[in-house]
Amino acid sequence: MKKESIHYHPVAAAIKIALCGSLLFSTSLLAQETPDAAEKKAEDASVEKIAVIGARGAPRSVGDSAVPVDVIGGEEFSKTGTSDMVSLMTAAVPSFNVNAQPINDASTLIRPANLRGLPPDSTLILVNGKRRHRAAVITFLGSGISDGSQGPDISVIPSIALKQVEILRDGAAAQYGSDAIAGVINFRLKDAAEGGSFEVKSGQHYEGDGDLRQVSGNIGLPFTDKGFANISGEFKQADPTSRSVQRSDAAASTAAGNPFIENPAQVWGSPEFKRDAKLFANVGLEVAKNKEFYLFTNWAERDVEGGFYYRHPTKRSGVYSNDDGKSLLIGNLDESLGDCPSISAMTGDNIRDHAAIMADVDALPDHCFTYYGMLPGGFTPKFGGVVTDTAIASGVKGELDSGWAFDASMSVGRSEVEFYINNTLNPSLGPDTPRSFKPGKYVQLEKAANLDFNKPFDVDGLPYPLNVAGGVEYRDETFEIYAGDAASFEVGPLASQGFGIGSNGFPGFKPEDAGSFNRYSYAAYSELGAEFSDNFRMDFALRFEDFEDFGDTTNGKITARYQATEEIALRAAASTGFRAPTVGQSHVRNVTTSFSPAGLVDTATLPPDHPISLQKGGKPLTPEESKNFSVGTVLEVNDWYVTLDYFHIKVEDRISQTSSLDLTDKDIEALLALGVKDASSFTSVKYFTNDFDTTTQGLDLVANYGFDLWNGRTTLAFAYNWTDTNVDRISEYLIDGVLKTNISDAKKEQLERGLPRVRGSFTVNQNYGDWKGYVRFNHFGSFYEDHLDNGVLLESDGGIPIEVGSAITTDVEVSYSVNDSYEISVGAQNVFDAYPDEHKWQGIAGSKYPTTAVMGINGGFYYVRLNYSF
Repeated sequence: MKKESIHYHPVAAAIKIALCGSLLFSTSLLAQETPDAAEKKAEDASVEKIAVIGARGAPRSVGDSAVPVDVIGGEEFSKTGTSDMVSLMTAAVPSFNVNAQPINDASTLIRPANLRGLPPDSTLILVNGKRRHRAAVITFLGSGISDGSQGPDISVIPSIALKQVEILRDGAAAQYGSDAIAGVINFRLKDAAEGGSFEVKSGQHYEGDGDLRQVSGNIGLPFTDKGFANISGEFKQADPTSRSVQRSDAAASTAAGNPFIENPAQVWGSPEFKRDAKLFANVGLEVAKNKEFYLFTNWAERDVEGGFYYRHPTKRSGVYSNDDGKSLLIGNLDESLGDCPSISAMTGDNIRDHAAIMADVDALPDHCFTYYGMLPGGFTPKFGGVVTDTAIASGVKGELDSGWAFDASMSVGRSEVEFYINNTLNPSLGPDTPRSFKPGKYVQLEKAANLDFNKPFDVDGLPYPLNVAGGVEYRDETFEIYAGDAASFEVGPLASQGFGIGSNGFPGFKPEDAGSFNRYSYAAYSELGAEFSDNFRMDFALRFEDFEDFGDTTNGKITARYQATEEIALRAAASTGFRAPTVGQSHVRNVTTSFSPAGLVDTATLPPDHPISLQKGGKPLTPEESKNFSVGTVLEVNDWYVTLDYFHIKVEDRISQTSSLDLTDKDIEALLALGVKDASSFTSVKYFTNDFDTTTQGLDLVANYGFDLWNGRTTLAFAYNWTDTNVDRISEYLIDGVLKTNISDAKKEQLERGLPRVRGSFTVNQNYGDWKGYVRFNHFGSFYEDHLDNGVLLESDGGIPIEVGSAITTDVEVSYSVNDSYEISVGAQNVFDAYPDEHKWQGIAGSKYPTTAVMGINGGFYYVRLNYSF
């Protein structure tokens, strides 16, 4: 039977404009669908099939869209033991990747996620069709691909609050503005006016750690007889995990008789979630005929603490030694009492016997100080932060008497991260140093106002009305840096003697680093949607946007869909896009501790217009520019639904951090002359830069099939993604008379191969009476890891590269409905306890597995879940 065409009409147009003028008309229709309705339409051959994932074999993508769209029902996110939204998205979407980030500074607090091989801030996040604010965290250590990114924090969204998630896998900056280079993810909140559910979940890893305790609930309430108030909440706690081995240097000290060395000295694993609380509310109210008031808001707070690099008791520079462990660093607390003797820490190439070292330490005069006497076992800092996220969006939408649909809205979003670091010290303060510090905080504040219109017009020569949409937008962004407590950045009396300055591992933000930085922008946009026949439709979009700091940009998009036969449709899209540098990227200052061929080093991230950055080739940031092209096909035959899409994304002037740039003695002298008192603590610097171009291409294949089996319903779902990135150009600069690049060969390799090029999954769902369950097989392709962000590609040059092979994991779950209200589920993720390949560098920092593995490093996890619905 011939497939019916979708026609534009005022009510649907109002829904569409609520999504800020999206071209995804078929997606906005999905907001009206329920699984039962979708099933009924699938059974009625005279009505077009509209897909909702997980609903009795319905397809995952919207077949009527000219661009690929995945629609995931909210119930799908409850069918797993995973609790974090980024992990849930990874399981559901093969082109969406995230790893554990076990020791990566602020990345541990808000994990960066990648869609289609691009950084987190290349994917636009919406909630109920409204732009979501960015997180305050900037990813300083992001495994190459995510270095320097500042994207939204989707972990604050509780899965129980979701009605569905819509994923547009195509560039959409011409519709939504900055950030929509890789695609758009829209989280739609539940809007029921009655009923609800309550869920309790508990789980543990096979290794006996990582205990998870989580409770969540949702309730729908009437808001008078013409509206609803839907409220959701979640609270969880999770213990840390450890997949570590003892470091070689720690083992050597133990062999030398040091009884104070922990085993393992350094922990690699998931961080501890001390508390993680989330609240969401979604409100709607009919205020007049064809006019609706809406409001949605959230509050979330979590306290996360993770591990850090171990400070060896004879080798850590600036604390224990400044000559690679040959002798201890001795501080003279009162030079009027005479010089301090030196103490050898090595015998040839081996660490001296601990008793011999301690005898020399105990014999030191009272005015001589070494941290070996205070902390003879070394120390491992614990780094964490309290992340607070709040937002509110409100507006009125509906239809005017003239036939124009409208949506007028305002929104405010705020993200704050207050850092803390424990079990460390400020070396320059000597014996008076505190052991815990609050290094300061970042705050991201965003405000927006939108006004959108939409109306269909009859046009001569067109069989159906021409849909005309347009709107304007104003945005205001602020990034704030707050100074830390004085001890976290204080220059103590031992600084002049070679001791490090500031809380070791994460020095505090100094008062001169603090400040508030702001930018505003405004935009105007329009689009046309025309059906030239029952089988052929095209859409056109154009957007102009002007930013206070770098000027304006204009972008466009064109899409087409052709129903070639009853079973086959062809679709294509082409667009230009952009991503504006964030205010934080232009102004942030930070210090991170990372590995290098010389061991642990402290690297300062400075604004690109800082004098030292300018000396190293820095210049003001400009927007990234992109060109997107996609072409695909949709096949619908009986109960089969298959989509195949090719995408090609070229991004010019990509913004990222440079690789670590070594500071010469001349550079440090210049910094000191500029008043940067702790310059002697840094060995290298980074800054944000538009420094390279990339081309990313790939394939997305989705196939679904449903059939009746054993008096129940069976659905099969296959999803496959292949993504390949190539670095086309890297800028060169004349630095200190030498032509250099700011992107190392190791970082180039990370950009191209830091994520699996191939991801896939095959899921079998089975319903049978009161029983239901699923089995999902997950494939992770091979990838490259620059272990510990070492920054050097070749092993012969001091690099520590890892080539990680492909892997398969299996997830299973079985559920039983006790009655209409209660359901109990048991399951396991990675049921066969698979791990990524071990590597030969384990002794360097104690990491048993590649730390950036998307499949995770924790092995199997089993769980039980109890649901109560009413």
